[in-house]
Amino acid sequence: MSAPGRIEVNGHRNNGPGGIDLDAAEQAARQFLHALNITTDDETMRDTPRRMAKAYAEFLTPRPFDLTTFPNDGDYDELVIARDIPFRSVCEHHLLPFYGKAAVGYLPGGRILGLSKLARIVEHFALRPQVQERLTKQVADRLNLQLQPQGVGVVIEAEHTCMSLRGVQAIGASTVTSTMLGTLRRDVRSRQEFLAIVRGRP
Repeated sequence: MSAPGRIEVNGHRNNGPGGIDLDAAEQAARQFLHALNITTDDETMRDTPRRMAKAYAEFLTPRPFDLTTFPNDGDYDELVIARDIPFRSVCEHHLLPFYGKAAVGYLPGGRILGLSKLARIVEHFALRPQVQERLTKQVADRLNLQLQPQGVGVVIEAEHTCMSLRGVQAIGASTVTSTMLGTLRRDVRSRQEFLAIVRGRP
């Protein structure tokens, strides 16, 4: 059982010094709504602050995981790419969601990665207040550090609701960011091959 005011989010408990205090988040959400002249007294809105607190706790809490690697016994030396990885995050400037798809790939060195972990790396860094540029680089740097491969490539395309639902209201506009490391940065042909596969044109 979780302690009062704490919550298990995405399968793990957050009750340490930096854990989630759901009661405090609910109170803050209620005050926020009241400050915007939104009442929470009627039946339909009474539990909204609690639901807001739970939703943002889920948005901002990555699941712990082990980045499982294996020896590259077969000396595989071609690209390994997972594309169309769905993700969601929250813009750190407005705390509004942005979401899209990521493509993550690498040229193996001495070790290879469990394939599901490519998606888990994206999820891990996405579930915090973020900017897309940093998210892209964090995924690439973590993969490069963990595997020490010949090269790493990450491409992220996302729609930002802080741009589509407010301000300029550019509905449907997408933002694309990329990071290339190692061979994929230095060698034009390797980079072109990676980008062709990411775009669905191997």
